Amino acid sequence: MKKTIIVLGSVTTIFIAAYGFVGNYFYNFALNSADEKEFMEDNPNLAESEAVLASVALEAEGEDEQFKADYEPDALTITSSDDKALALNGYMYENEGAGHKWAIVVHGYNGEAKGMTRYIRHFYNHDYHVLAPDLRGHGESEGDYIGMGWHDRKDILQWIDEILVRDPEAEIVLFGVSMGGATVMMTAGEEDLPDNVKVIVEDCGYSSVSDVFTYQLDDLFGLPPFPVLNAANTVTKFRAGYDIFEASAVDQVSKSDTPILFIHGDEDTFVPYEMVDEVYEAASVDKEKLIIEGAGHGDAEKVDPVTYWETVWGFVDQYIE
Repeated sequence: MKKTIIVLGSVTTIFIAAYGFVGNYFYNFALNSADEKEFMEDNPNLAESEAVLASVALEAEGEDEQFKADYEPDALTITSSDDKALALNGYMYENEGAGHKWAIVVHGYNGEAKGMTRYIRHFYNHDYHVLAPDLRGHGESEGDYIGMGWHDRKDILQWIDEILVRDPEAEIVLFGVSMGGATVMMTAGEEDLPDNVKVIVEDCGYSSVSDVFTYQLDDLFGLPPFPVLNAANTVTKFRAGYDIFEASAVDQVSKSDTPILFIHGDEDTFVPYEMVDEVYEAASVDKEKLIIEGAGHGDAEKVDPVTYWETVWGFVDQYIE
């Protein structure tokens, strides 16, 4: 009997140690903002397609560079409302011709606000004030973990409040790409989302954090979600303070009252193309779906910028004059 207890104790200890090792490994791999995300480099699911390589105009890149040279944004800092009290950085481009029109432009995973010039420029040139935040753990914002849009949705509410202090009559569009797309969808379902947010545009956001991690575990490692994702979730709750399985864009858009435009490339193999159908079907608001043929992850605007922006303005202009 004593030997049995010792064996069971040893097995339990080994299991706990292995569970913790696996959980910490995958947390550091995907969510620890201090670790380099080497899997983002040379990832075939992020390689630009031939359609992008053939269609990206030097003129557009030049316009981006000229915009950065012509417009210096104001740097802003807010403190996150949770117990982490993180200093969060943002850039504001005030536009004399914008009136009360505002856009919050949200970057993706492992990105930063400074990398969103193409989108900032288009909103600015369409007579919008633009606010581009660095999400926690990115750019100049504090944070030692990646929130995957879940904690970030609360930060976006604070950025909205920051706009409303300056302009109580603001009419706001939330726009995001990739993790930024998931972030604005997750924001859409918040009960205290101000009525000033008139419309949302998401580009290639995922249906939920658990779904996209399940897909990546299989794609990159050939591993099932159980018990790996469960171990990662235990560590995430301890180290980052959120539950991977609660972080769902599908659940959030199902509660939303705000019109949403969903955009995705049909060759996206990083955030699978099929995920756009899940979030689109979950939404019971005014909505539209734009599929850009031949576009991989985050490449929809590059592959067909004319259709992209005609669709964005055709949808957004219905709700913001």
